[in-house]
Amino acid sequence: MTSLSWSWFWSLAAGVSLLKCLFINAYRSTDFEVHRNWLAITHSQRLSRWYYENTSEWTLDYPPLFAWFEFSLSYVASHFDRSMLLVENVNYVSPAAVLFQRLSVVFSDGVFICAVRECCRCVWEQKGSRDVLNRPPFVLAVLLLWNFGLLIVDHVHFQYNGFLFGFLLLSLSTHLQSRHLLGALLFAILLNLKHIYLYVAPAYGIYLLRSYCFTRDNKDGSVQWTSFSLRRLLALAGIVGSVFTLSFGPFITMGQLPQVLSRLFPFKRGLCHAYWAPNIWALYNILDKSLVLLGVRLKLLQEAELPRASMTGGLVQEFQHSVLPSVSPSVTLVCTLLSILPALVSLWRRPRGARGFLRCLLLCALGSFIFGWHVHEKAILIVILPLRSASLTALTQASPCFSVCLFLSPIGFHCQIPHVNLPDYKLSFSSSSGPDCLLHPLEVIYLLGLVVLAVLCDLIYPLSPWQQKFPFLPLLVTSVYCSVGVCSSFVRLYISLLRQDRKLKQL
Repeated sequence: MTSLSWSWFWSLAAGVSLLKCLFINAYRSTDFEVHRNWLAITHSQRLSRWYYENTSEWTLDYPPLFAWFEFSLSYVASHFDRSMLLVENVNYVSPAAVLFQRLSVVFSDGVFICAVRECCRCVWEQKGSRDVLNRPPFVLAVLLLWNFGLLIVDHVHFQYNGFLFGFLLLSLSTHLQSRHLLGALLFAILLNLKHIYLYVAPAYGIYLLRSYCFTRDNKDGSVQWTSFSLRRLLALAGIVGSVFTLSFGPFITMGQLPQVLSRLFPFKRGLCHAYWAPNIWALYNILDKSLVLLGVRLKLLQEAELPRASMTGGLVQEFQHSVLPSVSPSVTLVCTLLSILPALVSLWRRPRGARGFLRCLLLCALGSFIFGWHVHEKAILIVILPLRSASLTALTQASPCFSVCLFLSPIGFHCQIPHVNLPDYKLSFSSSSGPDCLLHPLEVIYLLGLVVLAVLCDLIYPLSPWQQKFPFLPLLVTSVYCSVGVCSSFVRLYISLLRQDRKLKQL
């Protein structure tokens, strides 16, 4: 394609970048101070102090490559406001500091823009149309570049998710083009930028081992064990090992690996985040609370133990459940592994092509989100963005993946930002009518319930007398309601996987 043929893409990218600049003086969450403090730590402290510094409560808890990213940003920040780089300036805010941090997100989103272009190019090569507006690449570009969740989370709330998702989408697009070594390199870099992407690491591991290290299959599609390539395995191990060595090596030589890992995996934060993520543990928590309200007492809490499950007060800490058995990190790990195991087995049996890999990646991300320990509600983006890419890159619009995308996207954005996201609702409802209806009537009713819930929580509840006594009740209700939709989407994706496997066995 000529450069002129991509003018529509660059117009979309320029438009959304200008829109992001309008949010410079918008609301800022505590993450604004988190990243300002990390800039200060990496700029003013010795390397040996990075993962020990605790002047602020917002200690450095991302992998080393992200710390180096903050370190590089800090030298640019010094030209805006040097006071923001002082560790003792806790909760420091100035117009120059705000301007720099906002612009740093906008410019780092260039990685995301390039990644979206690569994904669109993959779609363009597979599916064509003379009308640009009806082309799948155009639809994919709009859904990703003008993503409501990323706009709010990164450019209002304040994070760098677009920058990180850029590496994920670049990695996916290179695998779709069978450039597996480059894809492995990009994903290894991503893991060392933010370890939450461990959610999808099992899918990458199985796919690379089966599709890259084994060069041939038998006629029935089973693995041909004699085709295993040790050279390819060593190449993969060398690339991944090099990235991890560069990232963690300095801290290993200083004997600080346990300290770094304790920051990356702080299990003392408890089963759930202050605002419950819409997963199975939100349903588990509300069941425990309901049993308490009904007067059920199935166990006695020992004195001087952890507090009972009053987990709706907006605090991040450990709790014991009052009636149901309390859940430990090891239990969540076992549940997560069991939830993704069938998808990994299916990928091992039939690894060729993008369809199996992307579906397995989605199930790993969604399974980890549903059963993981201390999951943040914004982690649903790890499911939604690849889901949108998968539905238009490798699958047809008649596939279960596309209909799940239509159903899950409004739920995912609503659980992050409890408001109605009109573009996603419009897309979902426009696909729920006519002869090619992609949503079940019950799913349509459920999505309408989200609209009702938004009205109740945003307009009616603030005027009620319960607002002062139960300020977190709207978030609790929203989380529990969204949990039902998220869990049902997971089940539906698994059903489609099992049906697909059954059809292939019959061929």
